Amino acid sequence: MPKLKTNRGAAKRFKKTGTGKIKAKRAFARHILTKKASNRKRGLRRPKLIGKRDSKGIKKLVPYI
Repeated sequence: MPKLKTNRGAAKRFKKTGTGKIKAKRAFARHILTKKASNRKRGLRRPKLIGKRDSKGIKKLVPYI
C-alpha cells in the first residue's frame, strides 16, 4: 500500500489534542483589532476544537496527524 500525501497547508493549521480531537486557531484575530473588545480578543487567543463533521475531512487531508 502506498503512503498517503499530507496536505501541507492543513498540516500547518491543525493540531491534535491528547484525546484525539482536532484544534485550530480562531479566525478574526489578525487585523482591525482596535474596534474589537478586549474580552473578545482574549477569547480569540484560545484555540477552538473542530466538530466531528469537519474533523472527518481534516483527517483525510492530514492522515498522519
